[in-house]
Amino acid sequence: MIVLGIETSCDETGVALYDSDAGLRAHTLFSQVGIHAEYGGVVPEIAARDHVRKLLPLINQCLADAGLGRSDIDGVAYTAGPGLIGALLVGTATGRSIALALDRPAVAVHHMEGHLLAPMLEEDPPECPFVALLVSGGHTMLVEVRAIGTYRILGETLDDAAGEAFDKTAKLLGLGYPGGPALASLAEEGDADRFRFPRPMTDRPGLDFSFSGLKTHTRNLWLNGDQQDSTRADISAGFQQAVVDTLSIKCRRAMQHTRAQQLVVAGGVGANLALRQGLRRTGKKYGWKVSYPRLEFCTDNGAMIAFAGCQRLLAGQTAGPSLQAFARWPLDQLPPMEELNA
Repeated sequence: MIVLGIETSCDETGVALYDSDAGLRAHTLFSQVGIHAEYGGVVPEIAARDHVRKLLPLINQCLADAGLGRSDIDGVAYTAGPGLIGALLVGTATGRSIALALDRPAVAVHHMEGHLLAPMLEEDPPECPFVALLVSGGHTMLVEVRAIGTYRILGETLDDAAGEAFDKTAKLLGLGYPGGPALASLAEEGDADRFRFPRPMTDRPGLDFSFSGLKTHTRNLWLNGDQQDSTRADISAGFQQAVVDTLSIKCRRAMQHTRAQQLVVAGGVGANLALRQGLRRTGKKYGWKVSYPRLEFCTDNGAMIAFAGCQRLLAGQTAGPSLQAFARWPLDQLPPMEELNA
């Protein structure tokens, strides 16, 4: 089965073609970072309008790169949530229209399931069961993956996600957009031990996260300090290390709780090199394997949507008659694969 995947949940237009027999055939991506930079953040209306402009040309480019025609598409998968509702509706309407025109099945894909399954695109994919740490701009959660489609949320953020905390802290420090990569780059020049940062919610049991207090602590350090370039770098390094340590501690607890031997890290913050190194050290210390998708599949992309959609289409799931997109969509509301095959 060859599945066309469409991702338009936020500020990246992603398209891919996934073949259930041959794997990923092609993928294309357009990032709107340059468009939103002058506003210091994503403008939802601008994002939706740019998806309208870019989506069909990217689909045509992806088909050409794969050496395929539209008639070769066996199914269409599109991100239906969570995300910016206007942006989601562009991908949803386009995906459903293509499926209708070709008389092919379509399926709505959960954006976070796409991230969760992105490591499955690698040559050495993780084997279930495993624990997944999903860290993106809007989500931070730990998920037990018993099988593809069978998920149990172990913990999630109570306020700001890790990616949001990175972006807001970067804005506070006067760094560029997007903030997370800018802060991570500056952190390489700083001394992470100069200032003392808390490791939020690690002094109590449980697997939930909270990063708003860490963000406030950083704000106080900066506003009450000398605001020199060296201080900015040291605060960036200390903040990043606090996030990495917090995520590592929670991952260790989740692995002990589930007795899993495999940790999967996915989502945009999963591209952070300090986080990768920290979790790799933790995994080596406690004897479990850590897997990541390649860097280009950490951020939003069509390949993860095509793969996740292909699994659900093969299991018999298709989209209902109504055109729906969801700004909020809990991951644990997805039907397990065995229910789809029943």
